[in-house]
Amino acid sequence: MALTIGEVEHVALLARLALSAEEKHTFAEQLGSILEYADKLTGLDTEGIEPLVNILPVFNVLRDDEVKPGSLREEILSNAPLLEEEQYKVPKII
Repeated sequence: MALTIGEVEHVALLARLALSAEEKHTFAEQLGSILEYADKLTGLDTEGIEPLVNILPVFNVLRDDEVKPGSLREEILSNAPLLEEEQYKVPKII
């Protein structure tokens, strides 16, 4: 399936690519050969084969919710470079 230069220009426009004339010809050949290769799949006999959503079984891996004790406020605030009234003190932005 050969691609025309117009089709390559359309794909380039969708991809927001600026292609030179030489690149358009190169991509027309390369994309055409890719499409020809993919077209070989239409010749496969798929009679009796169920369609798959995924090739591997999909399931959620969830862990049980466990209540764990949090860090103490004093321990968290001990990492702050500056403190004021038990709160982080940061430089004024405005």
